[in-house]
Amino acid sequence: MPFSLRKDIRRKILVLRVAVVGSGPAGSSAAETLVKAGIETYLFERKLDNAKPCGGAIPLCMVDEFDIPLKIIDRQVKKMKMISPSNIEVNIGQTLKDDEYIGMCRREVFDSFLRNRAAKLGANLINGTVHKLDIPNSDNEPYTLHYADHSQGDIKGESKTLKVDLVIGADGANSRIAKAIDAGDYNYAIAFQERIRLPEDKMAYYEDLAEMYVGDDVSPDFYAWVFPKYDHVAVGTGTMKVNQAKIKHLQTGIRNRAAKRLEGGEIIKVEAHPIPEHPRPRPIRGRVVLVGDALGTVTKSSGEGIYFAAKSGRMCAETIVEASNKGQTIPTEADLKRFLKGWNKTYGATYLVLDILQRVFYRSDATREAFVEMCADVDVQKLTFDSYLYKTVVPANPLKQMKITAKTLGSLLRGNALAP
Repeated sequence: MPFSLRKDIRRKILVLRVAVVGSGPAGSSAAETLVKAGIETYLFERKLDNAKPCGGAIPLCMVDEFDIPLKIIDRQVKKMKMISPSNIEVNIGQTLKDDEYIGMCRREVFDSFLRNRAAKLGANLINGTVHKLDIPNSDNEPYTLHYADHSQGDIKGESKTLKVDLVIGADGANSRIAKAIDAGDYNYAIAFQERIRLPEDKMAYYEDLAEMYVGDDVSPDFYAWVFPKYDHVAVGTGTMKVNQAKIKHLQTGIRNRAAKRLEGGEIIKVEAHPIPEHPRPRPIRGRVVLVGDALGTVTKSSGEGIYFAAKSGRMCAETIVEASNKGQTIPTEADLKRFLKGWNKTYGATYLVLDILQRVFYRSDATREAFVEMCADVDVQKLTFDSYLYKTVVPANPLKQMKITAKTLGSLLRGNALAP
């Protein structure tokens, strides 16, 4: 019997079994897509009340694309302020249409909704910590997950195992699944955030407004933010200068810059979390694939992760559904690599543009002043918001593109940002 034929027979199964480790936007979106196709899916989550430190902004296109109910969205932001190192404020958002907005969510609410929806559709939700993955020696053997089951409320948990045909690692920047397949390391930033409940008059100011601050005092390589939530604001910063003293110093910086607007506020929660700065070098091995933060889908410049995490999970699962004929065969490593090929084709240009923007505009206070000045331009605002809201690198017409380029260079020159 020819080897190729033997391989095809070996891949035939009764029901494809998939374990999704991590139930954030990436994992839950993957699980939902799999169960809708009739694939046996196990969704693992260590903490069902987990609240990831995150600005919580989602683009408008995500609301319809992922069927997000409006009750999940705390605030519809229609106005934003960009605030330069010298505290020059630029109001952006004037190009938004009446029905356009940036959604602000609390991650504990948002993630819980996606997770529970996947479970209601048929995903086997397991409250457990996966601590080991056994790699099989052949293509026709299953993977074995070793995990602690916390379903009875035991923090330590009961030791259990599960055998599956395919594993999706959606377990974040510190992914144990990534370590199990030697996916390689990546640089990461730290996001630090305080949730602050404000007096009513101060909270009213942030009714539909978000603020972004730039400057060495709040972040040497990123930005700081004040984003409105249901009954509080999220005040935070991010940096690749990863040490406790530095992040506390930068958080003090954003608190000082926004002091008047935060006056009388009460800190109700403090959060910190690593954020990947680029994709892992080897995110697929055999029948194991990484998505979301485990893969490294956070964008440069904007630091956005929610939409791209969910989208990566969905696109990965769609590849599995197609390659497995809705669960009738076991996908191969080559099949799974079609997911990454499609991902790079769809979003490669977006990541490249945002990486360039961060390198150009976040390297000094002079370039940040130029960036904020540039944001005052209506053409720049429209290009920026259309790209963010609808997740495309919007192609401006040649004349408008030349106009934007000229304004960019002018802003850099006026800020002495092109000096060596």
